[in-house]
Amino acid sequence: MVLRKFVTPENKAAQLKRVVSEYEQADHHFKLARNTVFRAMVNNNIGNVLRELSRFREAHEYLDHARRLTVSVRDKVRIAQVDQTRAEVMIEQGRFKEAERVLRLAAGSFEKSGRQCLLADALTTRGIALARLRRMEEAQFTFQKAIEVGQQVGALNKAGLAALTMIEELDELSPQTLGAAYERANEWLSESQSPDLLRRINAAASKVLSKGETKLKTEAAADTLSNKPLDFEQEKLKSENALIKRALAQANGSLTRAASMLNMSYQKLAYIIETRHKDLLKERSPIRRRSRKDQ
Repeated sequence: MVLRKFVTPENKAAQLKRVVSEYEQADHHFKLARNTVFRAMVNNNIGNVLRELSRFREAHEYLDHARRLTVSVRDKVRIAQVDQTRAEVMIEQGRFKEAERVLRLAAGSFEKSGRQCLLADALTTRGIALARLRRMEEAQFTFQKAIEVGQQVGALNKAGLAALTMIEELDELSPQTLGAAYERANEWLSESQSPDLLRRINAAASKVLSKGETKLKTEAAADTLSNKPLDFEQEKLKSENALIKRALAQANGSLTRAASMLNMSYQKLAYIIETRHKDLLKERSPIRRRSRKDQ
């Protein structure tokens, strides 16, 4: 809606109230015209604006109405859109667990219907809910999937928003991932005229610089942000390697003591290192050969 373009931090409350008033008038006209779908869209939009005004109870009431209208016309995609808006209200209320469940279902609906742009939005919002629940690895995977989905359909603004939101929500990202996400967000959102979005990008730049990350090449950035398929056996070997390395460090390289710490025999640990983790041979103490005098 045109009025929303003129919303600034200084006049936000007054302008958003005007937006609600305009939407309510539109709803009245669509009701007279018996246009159920447009009424549902308008009520969903009102719920979203009320969320921005922190009028959560009223927001849920409008969203209840919007959902009833979409259910009456059996429009699964619009039902999922209303549910996503409701989840955004829940996030503002701190109801992260409920929001995550709703968003998971909404994303599934968008994916089944092939609505990839809507899917990217839902994944980004679900990433926020997961991050607030401290489910960091799952949140990062979800944000990166949103980036990939946006890229695949050429919706680079949505991919950029996903990358920017990931920077904002996840403090545990590696410097490389932070740098890659910022490079993509800055590139894909560079044409935005939104003052709020520009402030967010500047804040993200400060966060990246505080981590000491340097600029990545485009190919490296793309590879860093992609969700790579997991190989179970490879991941198991990595975990085994890290565990044995830690035990050897704590045992000052003594294979006998490391084996005891790992609750296995000396011979078994030696065999595992020799056959599966040759890089750990340098971590163990040199083998002392007994002289003939000792025998």
